[in-house]
Amino acid sequence: MLTGTIGTPLSLRAQRSNPGLGRLEASGLPCRSAPRNDGCSPDLPLTLEELADALDRIGGFEARPVIAVAVSGGPDSMALVLLADRWARDRGGRIVGLTVDHGLRPESGEEARIVAGWLGARGIPHAILRWQGEKPTSGVQAAAREARYRLLAGWCRENGVLHLLTAHQREDQAETHLIRRRAKSGAFGLAAMSAARTLPGCRLVRPLLAVPRARLLALLAAERQPFLCDPSNLNPVFERGRLRQAATASIDDCIAETLKFARQRIARERLLDALIGRAVALHPAGLAAIGRSFLATAEADIAERLLGRVAACIGGAGYLPRRNRAARLRAGLLAIPERPRTLGGCRFVPWRGQVLVLRELAAASPPERLEAGGELLWDRRFLVQAAAGACGPFMVGYLGAQAAAVLRHAGSPHVGLPRFVYPVLPALWDETGLAAVPHVDYVRAGIAALPRLDFRPAEPLTRARFTVV
Repeated sequence: MLTGTIGTPLSLRAQRSNPGLGRLEASGLPCRSAPRNDGCSPDLPLTLEELADALDRIGGFEARPVIAVAVSGGPDSMALVLLADRWARDRGGRIVGLTVDHGLRPESGEEARIVAGWLGARGIPHAILRWQGEKPTSGVQAAAREARYRLLAGWCRENGVLHLLTAHQREDQAETHLIRRRAKSGAFGLAAMSAARTLPGCRLVRPLLAVPRARLLALLAAERQPFLCDPSNLNPVFERGRLRQAATASIDDCIAETLKFARQRIARERLLDALIGRAVALHPAGLAAIGRSFLATAEADIAERLLGRVAACIGGAGYLPRRNRAARLRAGLLAIPERPRTLGGCRFVPWRGQVLVLRELAAASPPERLEAGGELLWDRRFLVQAAAGACGPFMVGYLGAQAAAVLRHAGSPHVGLPRFVYPVLPALWDETGLAAVPHVDYVRAGIAALPRLDFRPAEPLTRARFTVV
């Protein structure tokens, strides 16, 4: 159900005179507001200069930036898209607003069209991305979040846009810290959200993490810009909804804790990145090799995080495995070095002083069909592209044990990979049979043009550094 003032400018005075509207549209999150000491009144609108300063500190934009902005139509994203549009235009660039229609509520399609109308009236290009297919009956918010980022990042990748802005703000940051504190997260988790992180095909940027929601509402009031409300934001069925109604902690206290852990995380990430650079090698067939000695000599916490990063990268997951599982893996690899182990859809196989990390076939995606001129991201790890004039169609899948045995007997070229790796090598089939195994230089006679196959894991081995604004 829509609540609020669709099509009607909303002022802060109007909110205060209507407690029902205020609770939905400008409610605090789980934290009580406390006086800020940054010199800015919480009722002053956020300025273009302040947004520009935050984006400059994050850095990494082109001279004429082209950026996408995720716009739900809520107050935070509407405020961000207005200022981001001016920021980009001032630099000779442009933005595109992106709205994801999850289809989880009957009115979601109409809401997306309303946002398109608002942005169109301001001359801001806009696209609606629809979540197609069946929706889950449990874990709805997590599934919707994964679909939202998949659709947004996919649009950016297809349109050559390198930066995606989202409107997570100060109260969201405090809320994330509280959720992770309740889940007993370590220092990395308690640092809450980074102002920049990588997604497949683009960079996610959150320039408003230090900005109170009240200042975004003040901007919308000054601009006479209406916004939408999502009633699920206060639904006690979801953890965030329960927190938003609890109001148990000071926002300033939450943010102070978050910054303390952010400093710790930044320092630890430097150590982790340095260890990854020394200890890990990636192979374009979707494999990794870890120097076993580094697992023994590196600090336990850093070595366990390294194993988690490698598992997420090679396993194609969209998340890191739990720390306790990475700790058990490290302990096992050191205690019984000859025994293979599994984590996060991967096999960790000791070999010649190293640990080879392979995709676990039982956890992998099934083969997929690729038409001539088509493109697909298969198993969340490989970008496969077939030219329009290429042979086809092809099936893309892992070689498997049976085909690997046939290939070995056929005397495939020696490329330095151990034979136990062959079953998890990506391969191509056509109507005749096995057509190619690119990473061992096998191509069946008579095949003229093969699809291009590149290792593009959904979770990269290294990430954008944790950033604070």
